[in-house]
Amino acid sequence: MDFKPLGDSALLISFGEFIDEATNDRVHALLRAIEKANFEWLVEVVPAYSSLVVVYDSMLIDLEGVKRAIGELEFSAERFKGRLVEIPVVYGGEYGPDIGFVAEHNGLSIDDVIEIHSKPTYRVFFLGFLPGFAYLGGMDERIAAPRLEKPRLKVPAGSVGIAGKQTGIYPLESPGGWRLIGRTPLRLFNPGKEPPTLLRPGDRVKFVPIDESEFRELYGAEWGEEDD
Repeated sequence: MDFKPLGDSALLISFGEFIDEATNDRVHALLRAIEKANFEWLVEVVPAYSSLVVVYDSMLIDLEGVKRAIGELEFSAERFKGRLVEIPVVYGGEYGPDIGFVAEHNGLSIDDVIEIHSKPTYRVFFLGFLPGFAYLGGMDERIAAPRLEKPRLKVPAGSVGIAGKQTGIYPLESPGGWRLIGRTPLRLFNPGKEPPTLLRPGDRVKFVPIDESEFRELYGAEWGEEDD
């Protein structure tokens, strides 16, 4: 573990620069150990791909004290198994306006892109960017595609996109530069629920292709009377 101060009340703990499941397992093992220890000075722990940030109350402890406390924790980096969450997606058309570009960019057909994208089981490494936005690992590089040169001002909630070698789902309407290949009717962030996010770090995600009629039916059940 590599310790670095982050401001005057946070500590960055890094396990290297690798983005893989084994490294992420170590991140979550330490996260669970810190939460189990229930330190009185602990404010928040924020995991990422290969690191986590520990926010502490500087009125109760100093940086060296945090480093000692965490360094003394025992934890094993056993495989962290989250839930398997199926995400229905309608691909292409108005829901995925960039799927043709992704196909052409990679010398594939649109059906190829759909098959390749929906085949793997993805890992939620961490949440960030927007509330409920999951950074997923495991996308096949055959459908990798560059971001838009000029980001869209509005990306609908539920849009499934590709940026480089990553894929993800926009939980809220927001600006964005990812290549949109489809859309899910599921609500990934709902502040009225506990927890408010559908996906959690460590979960596994499986995309399931659906048609437009299925999308509209599920959308109505998820969002009620709200409009697109």
